[in-house]
Amino acid sequence: MEELHSETQQTEPEPAPKIIGLTGGIGSGKTTVARFIEEFGFPVYYSDDRAKAIVNESEDLKIKIKELLGEDAYDENGLYDRKFVADKVFNNRDLLQQLNEIIHPAVRIDFENWVKKQSKYLVFKETALLFELKLNRQCYKSLLVTAEDNIRIKRVMDRDNKTYREVETVMEKQMPERDKIKMADCIIYNNTNLEELKEETEKVIFSIE
Repeated sequence: MEELHSETQQTEPEPAPKIIGLTGGIGSGKTTVARFIEEFGFPVYYSDDRAKAIVNESEDLKIKIKELLGEDAYDENGLYDRKFVADKVFNNRDLLQQLNEIIHPAVRIDFENWVKKQSKYLVFKETALLFELKLNRQCYKSLLVTAEDNIRIKRVMDRDNKTYREVETVMEKQMPERDKIKMADCIIYNNTNLEELKEETEKVIFSIE
């Protein structure tokens, strides 16, 4: 005799988590905020870190990148040569766009698979190019970490042992902060200290409904 199952016994599928895009320019403190978010119990997908891993893991990507940039895009050990690639695309916008068109679809698929494994109601996608690549359109909300330019420059100078002009050159190639601020749903200003940054992070993320 077959068992009868009432409709009340059927469990509703868990709602999909809401994706929060987390971004910030060089020296903004984006990575520090991401670590705080993890401390508060929410998972963070580090797009830039995963991209660095995927270009070494995927044979298909290796072939496409070598076709675009040459065999030297990978070193003698078969590992992605980030310095070579960065130098190659730094002043070549078209080449950078072509490289992004190879890497970013692979990262998107990797992210989608990661989201399926998460159980929290919020998940965070950390990416430097949230607005540039219009990835914010795929997110429930966008969260920008920002700071005054001089503060950001000093942080990077101290962290990476770079000159003021070197950091300024990198910043000039990024989307202006004023444009990001206009586009962001939530903003964390990181102009003071770590304690205040952590408090502000907690306040902002727990206010997201």
